[in-house]
Amino acid sequence: MAEPTPELLTKSFELGYTYTRSTGPVIGHFLSELREGRIVGTRTSDGRVLVPAAEYDPVSAEALTEFVNVGDEGVVTTWSWVVDPISHHLMQKPFAFALIQLDGADVAMLHMVDAGSESAMRSGMRVRARWAAERRGSITDIICFEPT
Repeated sequence: MAEPTPELLTKSFELGYTYTRSTGPVIGHFLSELREGRIVGTRTSDGRVLVPAAEYDPVSAEALTEFVNVGDEGVVTTWSWVVDPISHHLMQKPFAFALIQLDGADVAMLHMVDAGSESAMRSGMRVRARWAAERRGSITDIICFEPT
């Protein structure tokens, strides 16, 4: 005689995290400036300007407190073309992920470039920020960069 099959109880469950990270004085200032259509970096102990603004010096580990205005135009240092964006990409057409060294910054930041086609992309090209019409204090206040 076969043993009876135990009854299985099931319950749907969605795992979620309700914690919202506080941005602190440095990242908070960087994001507030984006909301106003400006980009700022922080100056390191050796005089370099980091963008996005960083809380700590990568060399000395000291807290960074000096903000520096930088331009919303810069140069593509390197890039990778995305032919078929997937659902979580913010641009739903072909685009480039690129490292962009903004005017006045000493390091490049990662963002998207809407160049129209892969053949239009190149390292060394100048680009400028395309700002969102309604900004909320997020890196996505810069929709993307576009060739100048």
